[in-house]
Amino acid sequence: MHPRLRAERSPHGFRRLLLTCPERHNPVDAGLARALLDAFAEDPGELVVLGSTGQNVFCAGADMTISETERSEVSGLLYECLGVMITRPGTVIAAVAGPAVAGGAQLAAAADLRIAGPAARFRWIGPPGLDLAVGAWVLPDLVGRGRAAELAMTGRWVDAAEALALGLVNRVEAEPLPAAEELAAGLAAGAGSLARIKMITATGGLLDRLHAEQRANQEAWAKALAADPGNPPR
Repeated sequence: MHPRLRAERSPHGFRRLLLTCPERHNPVDAGLARALLDAFAEDPGELVVLGSTGQNVFCAGADMTISETERSEVSGLLYECLGVMITRPGTVIAAVAGPAVAGGAQLAAAADLRIAGPAARFRWIGPPGLDLAVGAWVLPDLVGRGRAAELAMTGRWVDAAEALALGLVNRVEAEPLPAAEELAAGLAAGAGSLARIKMITATGGLLDRLHAEQRANQEAWAKALAADPGNPPR
């Protein structure tokens, strides 16, 4: 397990995955992306709550202090993680207490349910100059094609109130992590048809769009790395 990811099992039938670097807005390096992938793949039928140890913080996406080569690796690992999140039978609930940007917004959107705090904000955008597509795979299912195109193309901020109105989040609560855990405990107690409901709601073009976005961004990263002589060959 990565030092910036805490995994805890609740006696109420779910597992917490908590990002533990709130002072830096939980940036994702390759090690953390790999740890998230492994954590979601472990016990795939188990219900998971994803959140942060810090108040008013969720995840700012890839760590901008690492090299472009490593950020390209982070991108690939996160897409693998998103695929696991939407195909694992266990429900994933995201407690989004603060800004969710780029890869952080992707993690939130890939969850089955999202509970936001008043300070939550979402932004589907990649680093400037790389021509990355972010969120185009999942936003159409959440907000419709037209609004999805607008959010992905402009990369504008969406605050908690608008996110609720658009259907990006299920609820806005003053304390999103406890609210997510209460919901998780209730779902775990009911169990039964959760996996079947998840399977049905994820059918259609969701995985195809995920893979299309992943391929498009792999090409964008390859072009960017090839154009920068400061990046070592992989």
